[in-house]
Amino acid sequence: MVVGRAAPARFDVVSVYSFAFDTAYRLPGLLFGVTPATAWVEVGAGELQVRYGPWRLRTPLDNVAGCQVTDGYSWLKTAGPAHLSLADRGVTFATSHGPGLCVTFHESVGAIDWVGRIRHPAATMTVEDPERLRAELEARP
Repeated sequence: MVVGRAAPARFDVVSVYSFAFDTAYRLPGLLFGVTPATAWVEVGAGELQVRYGPWRLRTPLDNVAGCQVTDGYSWLKTAGPAHLSLADRGVTFATSHGPGLCVTFHESVGAIDWVGRIRHPAATMTVEDPERLRAELEARP
């Protein structure tokens, strides 16, 4: 007789959001390893994770303080690699001029440098459906 384990009481659903790639952003992104195959946002298992070419951001969902859809990003300030805002130390992962989702954090997170010295109070991501990502983040406990 084979005795199996009971299934977990619940499964944590993982949602994956693709970045919206404007034509003008494709070549600069490619130069830094940012392509549709290497850029996405994942929500699930109690975490928010962003992959943007070689850059990563990972934080617990309970660290998300708020979200706001923003738009009108300057190509010069956003195309190519992940960008650090000198005004507020936020990080931008942009593959289009917008719209995107700006997510603020209770505690700043690392993303732009590999040693974690630079911490970001917010991150902006130009995913294909920023409204749906906003709604999901706001609905999570």
